Amino acid sequence: MKRSTFNVTFAIGFLATAIGLFVARANPATSYEASVFTGTPTATWIAFAIALAIGVSTALACRGREQALGIALGGTTVTGIVSLPVIRNYNFSGMGDALTHLGWVRDITTGQMAPHELFYPGVHAIGAVFHYLGGIPIERGLLFVIVILFVPFLIFTPLVVREIAGTGTAVGLAAIVSWMVLPINNIATHMGVHTNSNALFLVPVVIFAFVAYLRRRATIERFPLGLSPFSLLIVFTSIALLLVHPQQMVNVVILIGAISVVQFLARRRFDDHPILDHPTTYAHTVVLGSIFTIWAVSNERFRDAFAGLVTGIFTADIGGDAEVEQRESSLTEIGGSLGELFVTMFLDLAVISLVVGLFILLVWLGRTNLDPETRTFVNYLSIALIPLTGLFAVYFVGTPTMAFRQIGFIAVVLTILAGVALARAFGSLSGVITRPGGNAVAALVLGACLVLGLMTVFASPIIYNPGQHVTEEKFSGYQTTMDDGAEDVPMAGMGYDPFRYDHGINGAEGDETLSAATTASGVVEPEEFENGNYSGAYHGSDYQFIVTSFDTTREIEVYQELHHSEAALEGLETYSGANKVISNDEFRMYSVSGEE
Repeated sequence: MKRSTFNVTFAIGFLATAIGLFVARANPATSYEASVFTGTPTATWIAFAIALAIGVSTALACRGREQALGIALGGTTVTGIVSLPVIRNYNFSGMGDALTHLGWVRDITTGQMAPHELFYPGVHAIGAVFHYLGGIPIERGLLFVIVILFVPFLIFTPLVVREIAGTGTAVGLAAIVSWMVLPINNIATHMGVHTNSNALFLVPVVIFAFVAYLRRRATIERFPLGLSPFSLLIVFTSIALLLVHPQQMVNVVILIGAISVVQFLARRRFDDHPILDHPTTYAHTVVLGSIFTIWAVSNERFRDAFAGLVTGIFTADIGGDAEVEQRESSLTEIGGSLGELFVTMFLDLAVISLVVGLFILLVWLGRTNLDPETRTFVNYLSIALIPLTGLFAVYFVGTPTMAFRQIGFIAVVLTILAGVALARAFGSLSGVITRPGGNAVAALVLGACLVLGLMTVFASPIIYNPGQHVTEEKFSGYQTTMDDGAEDVPMAGMGYDPFRYDHGINGAEGDETLSAATTASGVVEPEEFENGNYSGAYHGSDYQFIVTSFDTTREIEVYQELHHSEAALEGLETYSGANKVISNDEFRMYSVSGEE
């Protein structure tokens, strides 16, 4: 293809991305959105589709400068999708942990605590910097942090594969797989203010530093005492990862530790092997393990989490099996199924895992024509998956949420290996049906996977989990309730405990900052509430009942009145023991009298 044709093609692609972003910006969210996908104008998605089609095709078919532009186009478009809450002027996005993180940033900016007092202050410190230097609200600053920490994943994944495999095909395929954002599963990893998930996107940076340390050992001057700049880079990037979230630091230590074991065994068994030419990673394993240990054991939060994991392993009815059975039962009642949910949320990851698994098997059987250096790095990462998967099994028995977080880290490693694996798979296919034909098949298959992956990058009703868009009206309603409501009367939500909003609004540093209304907060008993026994729905005591647009969307539209019905809410309106005290488009608070 002529250079002028390439230039026009890329101009169309980048223009489409710009138009999509402009249209999204011109149509901000004006109320709660259960799905950022349906809330964003169709024109934006059409423009993004054009840009991604060009990005995928050029990342596969081109090399050199043209391939780099194609990868940049696709990466920019995917970043634009991840940035939609910022672009469309969301006030905040994220409930649960996100609101507590917001509270910690508020504590930092008001002087209630210092960043180093947190176990993992990375996200919070960056959010505070945006607030101080940019003068923007803390809520919006944290939304910017999500995007900033996501971008390294798109940049360094193909860079790692380039260092490992060195072929343009593998680099392009790795970039496309990274656009699927496989580490996000919306069970325990989320595209939001969620430090564990945010840390996942920094893992390729650490792996790149490690690969560079092994491969560029002879071409760069060393610091005093024989220290390699890349050796120091491993330590510094790992510390950065630790500051964002320690669990991913643990996984990095396991990964590098497994590689150290491989190196040790290779040196005892072989006289001539590419591994013998690599500098050892023993010191890195010890240093990183020591840094984590010192950091973790001195923190009470870590000790409590570890104790909870051990308790979960040895406690009946706690663990992945119990949780899966519970969710399967609920899905069946609303007409869904685990099979349907698995296809929507995990089909991409399952396909990539299958391809990578078969590729690893062929490598171990010696049935591939990989060069020795590339084979060595594939073995490093694939053997490291064994202890990483073992840790997943431990989490699954003890703390299911942690297990799905572990899947997120494994997905990062699989994304890197997928670039090499798919390059071999589609390379073999090209030998049968010609290279253009192989590229066409690859574009179609990966394009379909890309659409499915991006459909689930945010929570939405399609996965029975409405989006966690927090509007100004909702914040205002909670703020008024906590400021002007009865201080000694607890707040009760409709399936969602309101106490997290106290964190986000008033800060989370110490119980003394929390209002009395939320220290005893909880949720109403669904059976009593549905039977019209509003006075007895919360321990028989007086309570301030809160219902938001998120609650009604989830309980009535998505859960199809499985726990709460619209009729029960209408009955509350006419109940003599309930008074509507606060009301706006997104928030209602009723003062409900308890049983006499």
